[in-house]
Amino acid sequence: MAPESAVTSANWLDPPHNRTGFLCVSRLAPTEVISRGTRRPLGLARAERDLSRFSFEFEGAEISISELIAETYTDAMLVLHRRSIVFERYEGAMSATDRHLLMSISKSIVSTLCGILIGRGELHAEDLVPEHVDELAGTSWEQCTVRQLLDMRTGTEWDYDRDEEDIFDVSGYRDTARTGLPTDTASWIRTIGSADRHGGRFRYVSLVTDVLGWVLERAAGAPLSALISREIWSRVGAELDANIIVDARGFPVAEGGISATLRDVGRFGQMCLDRGEVGGAEIVPSAWFEGLDQDRDELIGAFAGSEEMEARWPDAFYRSNWWIYSPDPLIYAGLGVYGQALLIHQPSESVVVKLSSQPAMEDPRTEALERTGLVAICESLA
Repeated sequence: MAPESAVTSANWLDPPHNRTGFLCVSRLAPTEVISRGTRRPLGLARAERDLSRFSFEFEGAEISISELIAETYTDAMLVLHRRSIVFERYEGAMSATDRHLLMSISKSIVSTLCGILIGRGELHAEDLVPEHVDELAGTSWEQCTVRQLLDMRTGTEWDYDRDEEDIFDVSGYRDTARTGLPTDTASWIRTIGSADRHGGRFRYVSLVTDVLGWVLERAAGAPLSALISREIWSRVGAELDANIIVDARGFPVAEGGISATLRDVGRFGQMCLDRGEVGGAEIVPSAWFEGLDQDRDELIGAFAGSEEMEARWPDAFYRSNWWIYSPDPLIYAGLGVYGQALLIHQPSESVVVKLSSQPAMEDPRTEALERTGLVAICESLA
């Protein structure tokens, strides 16, 4: 781990600085608070299990949970089974009160907010983007629907290797000396073009969720940080405030800028597993979660042939900013680069949260090891 004094607003995403940087984002980038409100935190029962003998097969070898944690650069890991903590581990400098950058698990939180607003009738899945953000009339987003944003089925012109890096510099994650980039996220959104029609094949484009966040702010008439606080974070029983990165003009990084504690992400995940309920109160309409397997044949077809397709999950697809591994029984996840994962495993009534600071933004073998291990843990609980 790099000394904290060596971590700066320019290098905190880069290894080894990210092991420290991911835990102190609000000191390194502009952020807004996502308040937990004033309600009493939701208690989590404990029913610890000794997983020291647990192992799973990967590439012909037996991998223990300790090896999984070490080989995937884990900062913290939580396993909930039937609403109780059965495993909780912190590594390195991370503690239970530290907020960790969630990267694209943020997308799943933002999409859940969208489900709440749709359930309330404040917008509709088939609304066109400019119906809520008039600045995008006459742009490539003009014929794009909210549903297409949620399912990553836009025809947006996007070079993954180049533009995913650019988003870190434009959106407020880090200081940069690079020139020729858009000055802010909203400007970038307005000028980006289309390479294909909207509503076609799945293609992962992070900027799409920033557009979704913009739509939600306009539909509900409040900043995204305040909406997530009001509708989700203050209602799932969070222990601590979360926060979200914003760019130089205050535009929220909906695609990957939320930081939160391990247990609070677990509470959010438990609410998802319980189809929107917390303590008997409906936070999100159950229809939103029940709809994750709607249009499955079309979505499986749109997802087939993508770089993210895995042989182990032939019926996988992407729906409402969740990676659906299996629609029946329902197994799905929110995933982020550098090793962030929130797994909802309905067959075993389990939730797994794993926060990491891997040295590579993406590494196919490490990602496969992580996914295989987390699913195997849930299967062992079942």
